[in-house]
Amino acid sequence: MSAELDALAVVNQLRDLAADPLNRRAIVEDQGCLPGLILFLDHPNPQVVYSALLAVRYLAECRANREKMKGELGMMLSLQNVMQKSTSPGETKLLASEIYEIFQSAGKEEAEQAEAAAASCRRKAQFFLGSNNKRAKTVVLHIDGLDDSTRRSLCEEALLKIRGVISFTFQMAVKRCVVRIRSDLKADALGTAINSTKVMKAQQVLRTDDGGELIMPFQEEGEGAAAVEENTDIPDYLPEEESPSQDPDKAVTRVGSVTDGMGWLNTAANFLTRSFYW
Repeated sequence: MSAELDALAVVNQLRDLAADPLNRRAIVEDQGCLPGLILFLDHPNPQVVYSALLAVRYLAECRANREKMKGELGMMLSLQNVMQKSTSPGETKLLASEIYEIFQSAGKEEAEQAEAAAASCRRKAQFFLGSNNKRAKTVVLHIDGLDDSTRRSLCEEALLKIRGVISFTFQMAVKRCVVRIRSDLKADALGTAINSTKVMKAQQVLRTDDGGELIMPFQEEGEGAAAVEENTDIPDYLPEEESPSQDPDKAVTRVGSVTDGMGWLNTAANFLTRSFYW
């Protein structure tokens, strides 16, 4: 396997580990992982850069991590480079801008000030994503028929064709897919795309007021189902799940477990230590 493929595999695994809130403090406290992610932000492969940004965005969800991450050597400069690089895709610039604003607001005592900074970031992002985009949101899908790698590949192909899908992560054991989408994209479009495979059927998983789950079917074709706008202007790679934060659609966002991830975290840290000099 080439060094570039090794780098992509490592950053994808770090991204998946960072998706679990239980792993985020340990990843940031590790002496190799955070500096490695910063170096990945300058990688020539756009897939590596985007996946590294997603991992950083996950880690920044933990407020206790933000000051340390902001102060890590090269973090803010690398984010600025991604935002300013003319070859960076729009979705990549948006994500880097969002992370940069989060770090800029780190240390402020008032939550209102942090929200104001995030609103400023979203206004800047309109250049890339259109004036109707106010924020991204998370949708959790339960997919009947998501039984093996072949079905997963079909599902990936269907989701990648949708304009407005930012990232997604599969939970094969429970037939779930956590999808990060632009706020102006209707969740029904996800169901329409997956149902079009003819071998899988998607339903949306919502959280009820009492903390339980409610599985809601999407509208069938011909019953007002959302049209799917094909994606043509983002990189030809799989951008995985960003922040699984709560959104107005009450999507359930439990991803992975700390016991599954920490063993591999040590392997990733060792790879980074062997591959780079800090």
